[in-house]
Amino acid sequence: MSATPSYQTGRWSMHFEEIDQEIATLALMCEVPLLNPGVIERVLANEPAVCGKDKPASFAKLRGLLMMHYSDQNRAMVALGEEQAMAMINEVIERLRARFGDRLGTPAA
Repeated sequence: MSATPSYQTGRWSMHFEEIDQEIATLALMCEVPLLNPGVIERVLANEPAVCGKDKPASFAKLRGLLMMHYSDQNRAMVALGEEQAMAMINEVIERLRARFGDRLGTPAA
């Protein structure tokens, strides 16, 4: 991604930052190790057993926001191009990893 993102890229980046921040917060509340392999798929499949705490409303919101993230990711790819969209999303995810550390689980190597 260029050093000075376009207005459109900046808007998408802020959009994903807000969604992913809320996803991370809800994952911590529900004690869902979101970055562990297979966990996101289990949340999307509506398996609340993946939670360390029983918080049905928070889990439902987490699942909804994950679905929104993936839907919007597809829209961003159309608007920005796949390479630019994925680079921007990966930057957002790296900032969240830096902020939350291993509290969200550890991604597969």
